[in-house]
Amino acid sequence: MAATARNTGTAQRSTLVAVLLVLAAAAVAVRSPGVESIEWLRTFLVIFGSLLVQAIPFVVVGALAAALVEVFVPVSALERLGRLPRPLQLPAAALAGVLFPICECGSVPVARRLMLRGLTPSAAITFMLAAPVLNPVVIASTFVAFRGRTTLWTMVAGRFALGLIVAVAVGWVIGDRTKDRLLKSRPDEREELELERPEARWRRFFVHLGDDFLFMARYLMFGAAIAAAIQTFLPASLLTGLADLPVLSVIAMMGLAVLLSLCSESDAFVAASFVQFAPSAQLGFLVLGPMVDVKLLALYAGTFRRGFVRTVVVAASATTLVGALWIGVVFG
Repeated sequence: MAATARNTGTAQRSTLVAVLLVLAAAAVAVRSPGVESIEWLRTFLVIFGSLLVQAIPFVVVGALAAALVEVFVPVSALERLGRLPRPLQLPAAALAGVLFPICECGSVPVARRLMLRGLTPSAAITFMLAAPVLNPVVIASTFVAFRGRTTLWTMVAGRFALGLIVAVAVGWVIGDRTKDRLLKSRPDEREELELERPEARWRRFFVHLGDDFLFMARYLMFGAAIAAAIQTFLPASLLTGLADLPVLSVIAMMGLAVLLSLCSESDAFVAASFVQFAPSAQLGFLVLGPMVDVKLLALYAGTFRRGFVRTVVVAASATTLVGALWIGVVFG
């Protein structure tokens, strides 16, 4: 255990050092006189650096909110959803994401814990998918990313509404499946009984804060680098041509969201950088990414049975595609 803790701490320090070095190197490189003669390098560094600078404050706030919820808000507050009438459980579970701002990685273990404590699995899954999209930090980051554009309120309201619809739709597809049909068994698993002493909570808070920030920062750096490379090296005519195809543009942005594995607190800045694409395609990126991406697929595979993973991927992707296309028809 001690060796594991030391290895984790070393990895976290290495990640922090890497983040700081990358930011410093990008700032120095952009201002270097020689870079101006290499246009592609300057373009890449400007896009990459601007994405990081804009997104990192929201990653910090998101990690802060998630740590507060994890340490100071008891899971029993969410268990009360099970007392509601069945027709109200799924919408209420989705809207609970507004009050419990948990990132997509944190929502998976919370959903598992809720199922084990008796909450209807469909409601737990609905909350799991909705919280990373509907939480106030994510909505605020979406507002900042698209401020000054005519599509601002389409993006902010559209993300909230479509995220709510997709989460409820997946919960409805899950239906009456029991937790035994959804969760992988863990014979050695023991429930956390909230027995920590009050004076230890602040220590746990800062541990969660550091872990969440460094975890999300890694994916932010990777996603920002890929987005900057696409914007820099792909011909503008190719992006414009793809953006002009209503269905393919949405599918392409949804696929990109899955591959980039960005955290939901920062993905709006990446979506906003793809100015060639219509709001419908950008919304496909912003809604599907926090529900189905590479890192989440790994978490799902380790937590749930295979049939569940397939159900979530298909139901979330299909509902996001249809919803985004209709938003394009109404507001496009």
